[in-house]
Amino acid sequence: MCRLLSHDVVEVDVTKGNCGIRVVGAVAGAALLLSGCGSASHDARPAAKRRPVGMAHQGSAPLPVPKGKGSKTPDDFNGDGHRDLVLNDLVKGESHGDDAGIGVVYGTSRGLAPAARQLLSPAKLAARTKGQLPAVFDAEASCDLDKDGFTDLVVSTDPPYDGQGQPPVPLQILFGSPQGLAGQAVKLAIPARARFGNDWPDQPVCGDFDGDEAQDMVVHASDGRLSFLRGPFTRKGAPRAAGAPVVPAGEVAGNVPTGPAVDVNRDGYDDLLVRTAEGRAAAAVVLGGPAGPTRPGFSLPTGSDVVFGRFGKGKGLDAAIGSAGGTALRYEVPGTLRGELAVPGTALDTGDFDGDGLSELVSSGTELKVFRGREGGLSASDVSTVRPPARGTTRVLAVADFTGDGRADLAVRTYRGETKDTVAVYAGEKAGQTGGPVAAGPRITFSTAEFLRTN
Repeated sequence: MCRLLSHDVVEVDVTKGNCGIRVVGAVAGAALLLSGCGSASHDARPAAKRRPVGMAHQGSAPLPVPKGKGSKTPDDFNGDGHRDLVLNDLVKGESHGDDAGIGVVYGTSRGLAPAARQLLSPAKLAARTKGQLPAVFDAEASCDLDKDGFTDLVVSTDPPYDGQGQPPVPLQILFGSPQGLAGQAVKLAIPARARFGNDWPDQPVCGDFDGDEAQDMVVHASDGRLSFLRGPFTRKGAPRAAGAPVVPAGEVAGNVPTGPAVDVNRDGYDDLLVRTAEGRAAAAVVLGGPAGPTRPGFSLPTGSDVVFGRFGKGKGLDAAIGSAGGTALRYEVPGTLRGELAVPGTALDTGDFDGDGLSELVSSGTELKVFRGREGGLSASDVSTVRPPARGTTRVLAVADFTGDGRADLAVRTYRGETKDTVAVYAGEKAGQTGGPVAAGPRITFSTAEFLRTN
């Protein structure tokens, strides 16, 4: 039985599953990440009086965060078994105004409920450094760092720094709980022995790199070194252990970590993508092992973005490397089966929208191109277009199963300037149905302006 949240939420279909893995080629706001919000919920009135599916209800009061008991679902901050969405970019009340913080939309058995939202502002939740609150709060990574069944959120801040010596650690952790991300943030504790040089310790990536079933974290050090922090972490932000900075063997210079992590060779250890820099850059995969991400892996072509998924040509994991001139395909990485799509791929995402076990590839732009995963691999002849519900610049927020039906959904944000935006969530379509693997129209739309009314 589905619990009715309120009459202010638009009815949403159930959707599930995500077979692809996004590995963004720089600091991932994406990061992660994760995904959107607004004012949708199920209407308990007779069907004839319900609002049309996809209509956003503006100005709804926020609902309480549903309470959970802990789960193994990714991005489940309140532990109720339903995936939540993180919004790193919110509209502002006026142009050039202050950043409001991070928005979170909580999931339910019927998908995302934009009215069940939470605003994470540095003024209320950040830890102080030298008595000073940060002005910046950006979501960087999400994982269950303390193994309590509630996903935690790693955020970056702007602590005071005079430019002398090693800068302070800018990363803080917001721990999940039955009430969601409700407690005060704590600073990530990186032991002195795990630091090197005077670069900012940033670019966090979560993963089980040493195979002990606890989430670890890798952050950038300096001169190609990585700080490997073994989980689980304490509630004070300290790792279980951390040694001298790791120097991955045989990979590209720079070694800037990106995420999320993925077990490319299926040996039980998560592996790590590293790059030389932001933007168009060389990339390589460093293999995990008992000592963490230290073993030599393989290189990938230069590009702007890298994603992994099962696109269908072969049985292993495949890679898509995007650039402005096209998208290179590497099947069964690091194998020799290759392909190419003559479409720009500066922003890529992947997931199994139709539930057939193969990943689709999404290429972002003014329109979203979705290439269907097939047994023969990706092809430019099997592509569909998702048109955003508003004009402007569109970016993918998340490809994830928000409703538990085994198919991934697509959450995107379209914005025009700093004060207007539309978030839309498109459902994955069951394999064999007419049309593309993603529904032509959104099931939920809303504006992040809702968060300005939250606190």
